[in-house]
Amino acid sequence: MSIIKRVKLLDQRYNVSSHCDVSGTPRNICNITSSVVAVTFNQDVQFISVTNGKLVNGGKLSLQHAAIGISHNQGSLYVTSGTALYHYTLTGTLVKKMHEDAEASNRVFKCAVSPAGDRIYVTNFSQHKLLTLGIDGTLISTFEHPELQSPCGGHVTPAGQVLVCGYDSHTVIQVDHEGKNKLAALVSKKEGLIQSVSVCYNTNTHQIIVGLNENNTIIVMDLQ
Repeated sequence: MSIIKRVKLLDQRYNVSSHCDVSGTPRNICNITSSVVAVTFNQDVQFISVTNGKLVNGGKLSLQHAAIGISHNQGSLYVTSGTALYHYTLTGTLVKKMHEDAEASNRVFKCAVSPAGDRIYVTNFSQHKLLTLGIDGTLISTFEHPELQSPCGGHVTPAGQVLVCGYDSHTVIQVDHEGKNKLAALVSKKEGLIQSVSVCYNTNTHQIIVGLNENNTIIVMDLQ
């Protein structure tokens, strides 16, 4: 049986209102504009737009490396390959390789850029670390915590709050802007969190949305 490789659009009540299929298993997603997102799979970045309430595939960038994590800020795309973080333009031109750790896979797993564009947060899945980089790629800090095992997806809220998923700790925690201190444990296994892989913040409802591994269920919680 073939695996469905699909991106879904949810309405305000988190019901599926549209979907479109892509040519690889989606790994990560980020906003480009209010109506366009970018999705990573294989070695590609697929742009998808919302047109008349429907998802429509647009252009695609084919990269020279695996495309796993992705984040966008002011026309800059940041893409991780598992071993490196790259800075691209929206047209696919490589600006620079910002960070690399090629000793093992998934040490440069997923990324999230701050709204101000001054920090990039990178999850090191295999070593249980959250890295905070400057916009030039300089390492600012390294964060480790027992409640953050196998960090996966991350997100930075408009207020600069850093949210990170712990895949094996079954948690979502909040870390300070400098990437040095845990501020709060937001969601855990007791709320039904199993193998969290993605998190985002809904600015309209002030809720956090957590995606689970190989699961059609999302967890939605108010952010106090």
